[in-house]
Amino acid sequence: MRLVLASGSQSRSTLLTAAGVAFTKDPADLDEDALMAALRGADAPTVASTLAQKKALHVSARHPGSLVLGGDSVIAFEDEMLCKCATLDAARALLARLSGRAHLLVSAAALARDGALLWTHASPCRMVMRDLSPDFLDDYIAAEGPAILSSVGCYHYEGRGAQLFDRVDGDYFSVLGLPLLPVLAALRKESVLAS
Repeated sequence: MRLVLASGSQSRSTLLTAAGVAFTKDPADLDEDALMAALRGADAPTVASTLAQKKALHVSARHPGSLVLGGDSVIAFEDEMLCKCATLDAARALLARLSGRAHLLVSAAALARDGALLWTHASPCRMVMRDLSPDFLDDYIAAEGPAILSSVGCYHYEGRGAQLFDRVDGDYFSVLGLPLLPVLAALRKESVLAS
């Protein structure tokens, strides 16, 4: 069975490729801001799961008979869902707000075929950021540059972003954007991978 990834995320593609999963990419072109607004007040696992499901279902309409994997990650901090930053100045301000505090990152995945939802999973991770000095933030922003704007928390945990944290409670792959082990199990159940 053919697998389609309904995400433009480089991290999700890298994780699947490294795990030996064959797939094609067709990113969902949904208005995520409107979807987030409609989900205002919902908890982070619900938001992440709903976004992943909507992406999988949307793209499945374009690929009859194919299995479609949707994925999304959200961050809950205090009483808000964080959005991606548009500028490096905004990224610096966000990281300064997160400094010395904990936030909840939830990565979710969903599988759909022919407009029907087959499976979904959400994986919450508690991210405890260390106290970040202004000098460290300046160096981090300069070294990472605009690439961090692709991540809702302005960090790539698989790289220099690991230096931002004192502790992480949760699945490593989920921090990177995809609850990989549950996804692989679901793909085996759907006969995409050998069992």
